[in-house]
Amino acid sequence: MTMVCALLALSAHALPSFEQVRRDFRPSDSLLLDRDGEVLHRLRTDATLRRGEWLALADVSPALRTAMVLSEDKRFYEHSGVDWRAASAAAWGNLWNSRTRGASTISMQLAGLLDEGYGRGPAGRSVVQKMGQTVSAQVLDRRWRKDQILEAYLNLVPLRGELVGMDAMSRTLFGKAASGLDQREAAIAAALVRAPNARAAAVTQRACGVLRAMQPAGVKADCEGLDVFAASALQRRDFNPSEGIAPHLAQRLLSVRAEPVLRQAQDDRTLGTSTGSVRTVTTTLRAGLQRFAVQSLQQHLRELRGRNVEDGAVVVLDNASGQVLAWVGSSGALSGAADVDGVTALRQPGSTLKPFLYAQAIAERRLTAASLLEDSPAHIPTAGGLYIPQNYDRQFKGWISARTALAASLNVPAVRTLVMVSPDAFHRQLRAFGLPLKETAGYYGYSLALGSAEVPLLGLANAYRTLANGGRYSETSLRPGPRPTSTTAIDPRAAFIVGDILSDGNARARTFGTDSLLATRFWTAVKTGTSKDMRDNWAVGWSQRYTVGVWVGNASGAAMHDVSGTSGAAPVWAAVMQYLHARTPSRAPVAPAGLVAQRAEFGDRLEAARTEWFMPGTAQKLFAIDSIASQAQLARSTGRFPSGGGEKTGRITQPAAGTIVALDPDIPPLRQRLRFAAEGTRLRWLMDGKEFARGNEAQWLPWPGRHVVRLTDEQGRMLDEVRVEVRGAGIKKTTFKAAR
Repeated sequence: MTMVCALLALSAHALPSFEQVRRDFRPSDSLLLDRDGEVLHRLRTDATLRRGEWLALADVSPALRTAMVLSEDKRFYEHSGVDWRAASAAAWGNLWNSRTRGASTISMQLAGLLDEGYGRGPAGRSVVQKMGQTVSAQVLDRRWRKDQILEAYLNLVPLRGELVGMDAMSRTLFGKAASGLDQREAAIAAALVRAPNARAAAVTQRACGVLRAMQPAGVKADCEGLDVFAASALQRRDFNPSEGIAPHLAQRLLSVRAEPVLRQAQDDRTLGTSTGSVRTVTTTLRAGLQRFAVQSLQQHLRELRGRNVEDGAVVVLDNASGQVLAWVGSSGALSGAADVDGVTALRQPGSTLKPFLYAQAIAERRLTAASLLEDSPAHIPTAGGLYIPQNYDRQFKGWISARTALAASLNVPAVRTLVMVSPDAFHRQLRAFGLPLKETAGYYGYSLALGSAEVPLLGLANAYRTLANGGRYSETSLRPGPRPTSTTAIDPRAAFIVGDILSDGNARARTFGTDSLLATRFWTAVKTGTSKDMRDNWAVGWSQRYTVGVWVGNASGAAMHDVSGTSGAAPVWAAVMQYLHARTPSRAPVAPAGLVAQRAEFGDRLEAARTEWFMPGTAQKLFAIDSIASQAQLARSTGRFPSGGGEKTGRITQPAAGTIVALDPDIPPLRQRLRFAAEGTRLRWLMDGKEFARGNEAQWLPWPGRHVVRLTDEQGRMLDEVRVEVRGAGIKKTTFKAAR
């Protein structure tokens, strides 16, 4: 017996201090903070129990403190840990088999909560456990103040289901903080301590008794309607596991899958050292900006109601540091898939990849901003057949400068530019900008110029930030820290020229007009994009200090109804940029050393004369289309080089080189014709070395095989050549007469 008493005394003296208990308390939620410590989001990260924050005794309503003491330990402030009067009454009642109130005090219950060895088993506590709990309660009462004992008890006591502590209970069952509980709510809370999982009727009966004990002498307790109120409260689950304005980022940084981040966050400052330690992660976000971005996106999507668009995402980056200042993953309640993070989801970027293509072509000196490109129907041979790009408006502008082609977002000139650069080289360039392309260049082919690859909004915005930083790429960051190291992704002079083009309102006027939302009152460079069938809509651009990316669409992949770049993502982009620069100016960047500024003129009044930027060695004054320029452009864009001198004019415009013709077995062979067309005068057509037609147009009865079609002048000098292949059922060879 002496040994047992010694062990009990040793166990009791091992009880922790109040400060240690409070310090070791861990809520089931973690908090996401902005750069200034403001709470952005609260996320449940412990699925075992539901704990709220540690409550100081002053933050618990007087009604709840009174109800708890009256219900569990009437002489709490009088005894020294053990209520011997209550213990004697309980022992006497047990002797005579009469029902009495238990003798366990708040101090004894707290001792049991602090030491798992005192936990109640299926058959109740053993005599040794009861003795140990009694000793521990007395030790606890000597070491701790009464207010500390009551405070710890209110935070650690288990309640209904998974609920632990008064903060979790009050927020879950009553939807309010514990400081606001009234007498009825406090009585129900006290009733749950004695019977946490009792039915509503039993809880009501006990709560009514607590409510009577709380009334002054001569005042009758009002228990009317308490049963309905208690039943309703016990069914509530108002304590949302995720609450705030950054749910997707909270899930990314605070969830169980982000455990390394949580371990790293242990060095972060804790919230409210007087109310327990809360796991927090401090981010680079700005709470005000995050809140505005959420509101702007939701407001605009409400305005687009009826056009089958419900999702969107916004990300804002600091150009210098790469820090993420805003991260809006979805439209929240407006979305049917609110858990999908639009900032990291892979979507087709459409025309937003064009700036990187033109930057590469300019850096490699294949183009200048004033170079003329042909916006006309194009048939580009590929391994799978002909690729025939179309412009957004299904119209063609003829000969235009590269500046206009990029700013006005014309598709055919972009594809012609990719023919010069090659899909393989452009694929490598996009990866240098940090875009995570999953497939090879051959998989995308020439459609890569029009954004057929899938990229995340965060990666796309950071690639634009690379242009803003003069072609220097670095990763983004979500937590404060040193600036990441950077690498050169593109020549800074080419990056500057592309930025100058994307900030040119006159150059984009052909498509967007002069008064579009893209024309901000301060300096910005911006590009919009729309993927196939209007499934994704983008606006990405930068100012002197910030890069803003916006995506609008449907997480399901459903097509939107008549939503373009200027009506979908651009209004949100413009609103966020306006917010960022309400008091902060944005000035145009200074041209890097080595760039040449020279006046450029355009023949046939194709475009107005202007001062243009050129890479070293590429400057010229006049840009015009004549026979020589036409053939040179043809050679660069298609890889076909007409032979002979520059005086010879004429080229084949239809079919394209490499055309594959499939004969239709359901059409009589003699009624199938392949049409040829060419530019020039006094032209002769030769099929496999034999003349079969003259003039600008010709028709040919095809037969299977590979054929060489040549265009010559009257003197027999070759002007152009294409190769075609005919596949299908055989057709008897026929003698052809010249068609005039």
